Amino acid sequence: MSNEDFSLSKSKLGTKEYWNDFYKLEQTNFQSNSEDTGECWFDESDAENRMIDFLVSNFQELPTINEDSKIIDLGTGNGHLLFELYQHEDEVYVNNRLIGLDYSENSVNFAKDIAKSKNLDNILFYQVDFLTKYKEFWGNEIFQNVDVFLDKGTLDAIALNDAKYPFEDGKSYLGYELYPRIIEKSIKQEGIILITSCNFSEEELEKVILENSTRLKVWKKIKYPSFQFGGVKGSAICSIAFIKE
Repeated sequence: MSNEDFSLSKSKLGTKEYWNDFYKLEQTNFQSNSEDTGECWFDESDAENRMIDFLVSNFQELPTINEDSKIIDLGTGNGHLLFELYQHEDEVYVNNRLIGLDYSENSVNFAKDIAKSKNLDNILFYQVDFLTKYKEFWGNEIFQNVDVFLDKGTLDAIALNDAKYPFEDGKSYLGYELYPRIIEKSIKQEGIILITSCNFSEEELEKVILENSTRLKVWKKIKYPSFQFGGVKGSAICSIAFIKE
């Protein structure tokens, strides 16, 4: 599988430098205006609310879910998804187990500032680059035995970078090929990862995850409004939950 399979081109949106600059500016804006908490990605598709509704509706079907369940947002950005999810704490058992990860230090600092302003010190944020430091990621208990991983656009950004990363099997992989291999090991058995993408179709997203993991399987999908063009029916966005068997 290669980037050409999905017609993805290298972009500045796939670089850490871009996101460090982006979130530094957003943090500066927030310091000037505490009402400005930054961008809500995929807001036009109502993806965030649909992801939360999906979790609320399906949590009871997940065998691993209990009061100690761990939910990690990959590529958390400004932490908006976690802050919104926290509003449903009684429905999704979040308690003290909401965690946001990002490889951008400025993203994490910004999210921490927002959390502090909301008095949400029980939502934790960490700067982690799991593609380049996967052994450290695996070795940290905080990031292991995860019940639910969330991804809203992070795999999209990873796929816009054509760098290859060495892995424990001696091979090197593009970021989106390595991502499932790393995350799969951190998910608890019968836990899920819910991925929302605007760069991949449902078919492409399934291919990326299933061909680069051994135990992740399609569990459920979120429905979005569809359109038809040139006789082909599709959607501008997709969300798929993969379960670890």
